[in-house]
Amino acid sequence: MINADLEKVILSAEEINSRILEVADEINRHYHHTVREIILITLLDGAIVFTADLIRHLSVPLRLDCIRVSSYGNSTNPETAPRILGTLKSDVEDKHVLLVDDILDTGNTMQKVFSEVAAKKPASLKTCVFLDKPDRRQNNFQADWSGFSIPDEFVVGYGLDYAGRYRELPYLGTLKPSIYSQSSS
Repeated sequence: MINADLEKVILSAEEINSRILEVADEINRHYHHTVREIILITLLDGAIVFTADLIRHLSVPLRLDCIRVSSYGNSTNPETAPRILGTLKSDVEDKHVLLVDDILDTGNTMQKVFSEVAAKKPASLKTCVFLDKPDRRQNNFQADWSGFSIPDEFVVGYGLDYAGRYRELPYLGTLKPSIYSQSSS
């Protein structure tokens, strides 16, 4: 059953699951026989659902770390300056690192995290995002792997939220404008 706050469903649970298998296969092929282990760093909170499903299909040994980044707050637009709210537990120097995020929108959040991790001198640094919104990009950042390219619409579900809600939805959809216009008035 579709959540009543949604205007439309953009991606079904089945489409998402199918594409995650394909992305995992691409990542497995990339790392196959070239590394003993990767450190997968997920950007919290939005990427946690995507990361959990993705790692279930990765065959390359990995260690999981998390970094919390604030980009949206309670808005439908990313903040101008993403804030990194925590530090890594893992030492990434000379390690192969894969950054995983929910959405590559303006590119500012991923660029900031990428730069911070790159400064720690990993052996390699790759990126994977669930969603790519190229129309919103404010820099030239491109992910190495992307689940879906979507239009410039504010989406929720499958880990993505609006004001902390809708993360539990197994599909991706757009909210009815009345939902977020209530909050901003």
